[in-house]
Amino acid sequence: MAEKTDISSPVPVGEEKKLRHIAFIMDGNGRWAKKRGLPRSAGHAAGAKTFRRIVNYCGDIGIECVTVYAFSTENWSRPEEEVQSIMKLFCDYMKECEATANKNNIRMRFLGDLSRLDEDIRLRAEAIVERTKNNDRMLNVALNYGGRDEICHAAKTLAQQVKEGKLEPEDITMDMIERNLYTEEIPPVDLVIRPSGEQRLSNFMIWQAAYAEFYYTNILWPDFKGSDLDKAVIAYSERNRRFGGV
Repeated sequence: MAEKTDISSPVPVGEEKKLRHIAFIMDGNGRWAKKRGLPRSAGHAAGAKTFRRIVNYCGDIGIECVTVYAFSTENWSRPEEEVQSIMKLFCDYMKECEATANKNNIRMRFLGDLSRLDEDIRLRAEAIVERTKNNDRMLNVALNYGGRDEICHAAKTLAQQVKEGKLEPEDITMDMIERNLYTEEIPPVDLVIRPSGEQRLSNFMIWQAAYAEFYYTNILWPDFKGSDLDKAVIAYSERNRRFGGV
């Protein structure tokens, strides 16, 4: 059940400020666990519960598209035990989604290079994407994802087309690059939210967030609540989005 708050309608009205796509950098799980004398895996488990609550709450307040930074290309450098605990959480969530995604009208997408993942996770991800493709609410899970890697992947795809004589270099446009990113058919990011006090993108959606608004909070991700999201949405509604204009 969604968390009750005293803010009745935090989503701003008006096309110039319409909030369609929120991207979350789910940061602070390890520090949350350390503060409590728990293993890092406990922090990730708590963060997974917050993820479920916040995704549901986004649907309740009318957010069409949610993207979460779940596992980066750099996260493989973490201890093997921690990586495996995170992968188990992914597996558990995908099993859950097999039963609930269609019921909740969620269209699942996985952003990133899935080839490095275990076959079980990869096949489950592919099956969920196919099964939910006709739903309306978009949930994008960035898994083995890096913004630089994504742009590099798009550049290689276009370079191959040039090599094969299918494309002239001078004909390459920004639209072509966007169509070859992992986020094809996903609306641009309107708001990036990062808890934990850190104030950087950490290689997350560096193309898609070009004109996004940013909201930082010192709250660690496992403690992030619907009321905290309300505050971020209200802050967004007070911003003046000029997109390079005046």
